[in-house]
Amino acid sequence: MASVEQKVYLPAVEVRTMREFDLPMVVSIEHNAYPFPWSDGIFRDCLRVGYICRVLDVGGLVAGYTVMSTGAGEAHLLNVCVSDEYRCRGLGRKLMLYMLECARSAGVREIFLEVRPTNAIAVRLYHSMGFAQIGVRRGYYQATVGREDAIVLRRVL
Repeated sequence: MASVEQKVYLPAVEVRTMREFDLPMVVSIEHNAYPFPWSDGIFRDCLRVGYICRVLDVGGLVAGYTVMSTGAGEAHLLNVCVSDEYRCRGLGRKLMLYMLECARSAGVREIFLEVRPTNAIAVRLYHSMGFAQIGVRRGYYQATVGREDAIVLRRVL
């Protein structure tokens, strides 16, 4: 029997500035994605201090988000997440490309991030986008049992 390729069509996809009214959905995605999620207060603080906070809007619904700080010619990508139901559709890459452009526009020369070694999908995405490992932060992340290391990645822009 011949298989029929099924295509999944998404409504309009837009990366836009995160607003306070987005936070309930952002926090919900965060809590569904991570065993040790950021709190509502952390996201509010990121907005308050002027970090680059963006959401991935899919047909009017928040499907992902990202937070980045910049300063002294560097950027630090602090959080990137796509909701489960929208993963593996190129949306994480879309968020990353957007943030790389934001960093370039801000005059950033290097961008850094940390990722759990166990987050293989994210590690593959970052490597495919030109990030290279420059170190390991021992015991950086809280884990179910003890602590987990973080891989430190950098990309020169």
